[in-house]
Amino acid sequence: MKQLLLSALLLLGATNAALAEKADSSKPTEIKFDNVDIDDVKQIQTFTGNVVLTRGTLLMKAAKAVVTQSAEGYQYATLTSVGGVPATFRQKRDGAGDQWVEGEAERIEYDGKIELVKLFSKARVKRIEGSKPGDVVEGEFISYDSRKEFFSVKNTPTGDSKPGAGRGTMVIQPSGVNAAPAASTPAVK
Repeated sequence: MKQLLLSALLLLGATNAALAEKADSSKPTEIKFDNVDIDDVKQIQTFTGNVVLTRGTLLMKAAKAVVTQSAEGYQYATLTSVGGVPATFRQKRDGAGDQWVEGEAERIEYDGKIELVKLFSKARVKRIEGSKPGDVVEGEFISYDSRKEFFSVKNTPTGDSKPGAGRGTMVIQPSGVNAAPAASTPAVK
């Protein structure tokens, strides 16, 4: 059980870095699940049944989550959907204001060594600021490199782009700079 809790804490510490508010790294981790199988020899924990991982502002949900650890101590997680209910994450972004990132897909993979999040099949990521609508990107595959703050969207669930395989969609909300100017008041004569 001690190994399980340590693995879970390390996983969320690594996951936190991907889309995180910096304060989340010092928060306690809570994992709720219906069942868990632990292989301490292979460093694999398999959580099933309404898996909910919470740490600070980070909230991840899936029907199944498999957590592994490399010999170097890096954490890797794969969250998968079942029955059409996507795996999801939500986390407050660092910075001023009420900024959040949300994502969903049939499968979400996190690589703690290089801090890369990959969303496979029916992937969607959106940025939210308060109650304003945020930017949204959808595609069959989305990767996010948190170190470089770089998104990549591909048209197949394998992460490859193939001619004719489909198209992504992105909606970018207007910024304050590009927003329409307020009506001006006529000068008084």
